[in-house]
Parts: sequence; C-alpha cells; structure tokens
Amino acid sequence: MFDQLGLIGCGLMGGSFALALKRAKLVKRVVGYSKSPSTTERARQLGVIDVAAPSALLAVSGADLVLVAVPVGATEATLKAVRHGIAERALLMDVGSTKSDVVEAAQRALQEQFNTFVPAHPIAGKELAGVEHADGELFKGRQVVLTPVKATLRSNVQRATQLWSGIGAKVVTMTPEAHDSAFAAVSHLPHLLAFAFTQAIANDPQGEQFLELAGPGFRDFSRIAASDPAVWRDILVSNRQQVLRHSKAFRESLRRFESLMVAGDLQALEAAIAEASRVRGQWQHDKNHDKASP
Repeated sequence: MFDQLGLIGCGLMGGSFALALKRAKLVKRVVGYSKSPSTTERARQLGVIDVAAPSALLAVSGADLVLVAVPVGATEATLKAVRHGIAERALLMDVGSTKSDVVEAAQRALQEQFNTFVPAHPIAGKELAGVEHADGELFKGRQVVLTPVKATLRSNVQRATQLWSGIGAKVVTMTPEAHDSAFAAVSHLPHLLAFAFTQAIANDPQGEQFLELAGPGFRDFSRIAASDPAVWRDILVSNRQQVLRHSKAFRESLRRFESLMVAGDLQALEAAIAEASRVRGQWQHDKNHDKASP
C-alpha cells in the first residue's frame, strides 16, 4: 500500500486511477490538483480525491506515488513544476498516449530525478471526458504498457507492474519507440481517420440529411471522433512522424481498393475485402479468447 497518491490532473484517467487504487485498498490518501480549481473541487466532492491541493507542487509534497494525468503537450511543464516536491523514493508515472516525446520531456524536466519515472500508457478510456465519468473499473482487464528506459530504476518498474496488476490491468513492457509505432497504427491513425471522415460529412451540403440516415455502421466507425480535442491534438502532433508513416501506407491501400472499383474487378475486390474481414475476425476471436481466459 502507498501512503499518499499525488494526482496531477483529476479528469477521467487520473480520477479513474485514484478510484481504482481506493477500491483495491492500495492507497491511504489521495491529494489532487487540476488546472481548473472547479475540477479539483468536483473531484473532492465525488470522493475521487481526499484533499484538493492549490498547486501541483503541493499535491506531490509528501507523496510516495505520483501520477501525472495531463495532455502529453503539458508533460514537461508539469514535471518541471513538481520536480522539487517529489520524494527521493517516490514512484512517478504518467498516462500519456505517446511515449518517446514524454520520455524526452521527462529527461529535460526531472534531470537527476528522471530515474524515478516509469512511463505508462493504459489502453483504456471513454469518449466522455471529465472527472464525472471517472470509473474505478476502467483499467480492469485492460492492457497497460510500460516503457522504461535504461536509466529507469528497476525497482520502480517492478512497483509499477505490481500496482497496475493490483487494479486488474495486464502489464506489457516495450521500448518507447516500439510503443509509438504500434499505437500510431492501431490507435492514433484510426482517430485521425475518424476525425477527417466525420468532418467531411459535416462539410457536405447534404451532411445533415446524411447523418439523419446514419445507422450502426456510422456509429461504430465514427465513435472515436467524439474523443477529447485537446488530448488528441497533442497526441497527433507529438507522434506525427509515426502517424504520417502509417497514413501513407493507408493511402496506398485505399488507392488499391479504389483502383479495383474503377476497374470493376469483382473477384479481386471481393478477395481484398475477404482478407480484411479475415484479419478483423481473427483479431476479434483472439480478443474474446483473452477475455475468457483466467
């Protein structure tokens, strides 16, 4: 058990982490801070945090566990603000969706305290942001990717692994570079496509009529377009090199499908669709199998 969690960012992710620790009895007290005082106060009213701190520095003072749950673009400034308040043996983590830039920001901001930092990315979330939607079960059964580097204290990696496992998550470890490439492909690019697709319909002169006729297919494909704008602005810019690399591969694949449509090559088009269907079906089968596993 940790004595005190210093929570920087009392939104969906930070709030869910605090609630999960409380339910698992892994922390005695949570001191929280958000840029908006009303958010911090709301988190206290909801029981997400026990004490509302007037500054990020005071939130981490005396904490043996610190979680930074802010947009990735704010990571460096946040870590600089709290560096002098972080205890020597504290476990410090983030929840950012990109990791190479976060590691670099942490190195600059934390300096000699960088070895306490364990970069983390929980593969969980909701379209609805805000502490009102915090959920202590959010990470249960979900993967959490840790991306430690050579300088990271092995003891803190072990503590982080035990902590996330203790709230029901499945912990995976990989390099920051491998993480960013993988999630550009399976998360960041899909969000970009959903944003662009939804905006294209909205900009069409008949867009409103189209949306009135939209059904489950539109709902499923466009769901992630409702994600938090500030969070995804930072993610797409921070990981733009990898996202653009995968975007190029997507455009080439799209052009192949378009060329088959133009040529009217029914056999080749069906084969291409069947291959995509097979990949998606196998992934779904594997995921269902994982959920059924103990």
